[in-house]
Amino acid sequence: MPPHTVVIGVDSSTQSTKAAFTDTATGRLLAVGRAPHVVTGEGGARESDPEVWWQALRDAVAAGLKESGTAATDVVGIAVAGQQHGLVVLDAEGRPLRPALLWNDTRSAPQAAALTAALGGPDAWTARTGSVPVAAMTASKWQWLRENEPETAEAAAAVRLPHDFLTERLSGRAVTDPGDASGTCWYSTATGAYDPELLALIGLDAALLPEVAPSGGARIGSLTDAAAEALGLPAGIAVAAGTGDNMSAAVGLGLGGGGLLDHPVLSLGTSGTVFAASRTRPASAALSGFAAADGTYLPLACTLNCTLAVDKVAALLGLDRNDAAPGGEAVLLPYLDGERTPDLPTAAGLLTGLRHDTTPQQLLGAAYEGAVVTVLRALDELSRACGLDPADPEVAGRPLRLIGGGAQGRVWVETVRRLSGRPVIVPGAGELVALGAAALAASAATGADPVAVAAGWETGADLLLEAVERDLAAWDRVTSVLERAAGPLLGGERPA
Repeated sequence: MPPHTVVIGVDSSTQSTKAAFTDTATGRLLAVGRAPHVVTGEGGARESDPEVWWQALRDAVAAGLKESGTAATDVVGIAVAGQQHGLVVLDAEGRPLRPALLWNDTRSAPQAAALTAALGGPDAWTARTGSVPVAAMTASKWQWLRENEPETAEAAAAVRLPHDFLTERLSGRAVTDPGDASGTCWYSTATGAYDPELLALIGLDAALLPEVAPSGGARIGSLTDAAAEALGLPAGIAVAAGTGDNMSAAVGLGLGGGGLLDHPVLSLGTSGTVFAASRTRPASAALSGFAAADGTYLPLACTLNCTLAVDKVAALLGLDRNDAAPGGEAVLLPYLDGERTPDLPTAAGLLTGLRHDTTPQQLLGAAYEGAVVTVLRALDELSRACGLDPADPEVAGRPLRLIGGGAQGRVWVETVRRLSGRPVIVPGAGELVALGAAALAASAATGADPVAVAAGWETGADLLLEAVERDLAAWDRVTSVLERAAGPLLGGERPA
C-alpha cells in the first residue's frame, strides 16, 4: 500500500447518503460528503426510488472529494452500508421496476402474520432464520408485492436489498453479505445460506437473488469503468461486499471476532436498540437474530418508544427535555406507538402512581425511566439468548456503549447509569455506520480483518463514566407496573 491512502465508507440510510473519506492507516475522518434522499408514502407506505440513492451516492462522493482535498488517485477502496430490509425489484437491465419498499413500510403486517403461522409459529422461524417475520422484514414485503402487484413481482429479473443495489452499481456484480441477508427472513443463519423451503413458501426464485459473500469486508470486485466515471474515482479500486447499517455500526465500534464479543451497545434514538456481537447463534422470538458482517452473530432487540416518545411527554408538560427529576412514585410507560419489545402492538402510554406532590419534572423523569427500563429489559433478553446470565456480576458489570442521539443527552445518560448500575462508555467516534463501512473498504483493499481494523483506528477518545449504585426501587416500581398491566391495560400477554 502506498502512503496516505484513503477508503470511502458509504452510509446509505433512509433519509440520506453519507460518504466518509477515511485515512486507511489511522481511521482519521477527512471529510463526510452528504446528499439527501426522498421518501414518499402516506399511511403505512414508505417508499424511495433506488435511482435517487445512486445519485445521492454520486453527490456525496463528489462533496467528500471536494471537502477533504483528497486526490481521487489516493482512494483504494469503497464499501456501502445500507438501511436494512428494503425490497428492491429490478428488470433485466438492472433498472428499478418500482420504488423500493422501505423497512418502515408497514403495509405488509398481514403478510408477516400469515407467514409466521404458515411455518408453524415464531419458534419455527427463529430456529431457521433467527428472526420472526414482521412488517419490516423483506420476505413480508415480497409477499405483499406478490399479492398486491403481481405483475411487478412476475416481471422481476432481480431482487435486492438497498445496499446490494448500490454495490452492484459499483462493481457490476450481484453480491450481498451474511449480515444484511439475515434481515430478509429467507436466509438461514443456521446454515449460512438461502433457505429453499422458505423461498418456496414465498414464491421467490433463488436465481433472482445475489450471491452471498463470506463477509462484508470481502473484496467482491473492482469499481467498473462506468461507476468510476460517475463517481470521479479510479477504475479498479476495491469494492467490498458491504453490509446492513446495524452490522456496519458494530464494525465501527470494534465489535466482532477481531474485537469485542458479548459487549452490549445501547442505541438511544427514535427507537431504543440493544445489540452485541457474539459467537453464540441466538434463537429467541423476542430478538432479531442477525448475522454480523464478520462471521459472528449480531442479536438485536428493538423498542419502539425512545427519544421521540419522551420528547412528546416533555412537550405535553411544557418542559425542556433536560428539565427532569427521578419519577418518585409515578410510573409512566411511554408506549405512544404501541411497543415491539415487549410485544404490545396495541398499547398506548400508561401513567400511574400520581400523588398531590408529584411534579411535572418527576412525570418527565418517569417517562425517561419507563423508556430506559424497557430497553434494559430487552438487553437482559439479549444476554440470555447469547448464553449469558444477566444476573452474573461479571456480565452485569460489563460497560454499556451508549450511542445515538440520546447519548448526547444528560438525562438520558444519567438515567441509564442509575437504572443499569453499569459503567457507561460514550464512544468518541462519530458516524459509526460510515466508519464501519470504511473499515470494510479497508479490509477489501488490504485483506485485514475489518473489526480489527476499526478497533485499531484512532477515532477519538471514548468517555468512560463509572458505575453508580443501581436504583432498584425505581426498577422494581416500573417492572411491577409493566408486568401487572400488560394484559388488561396494554393489550397483550404479560411479558416474561
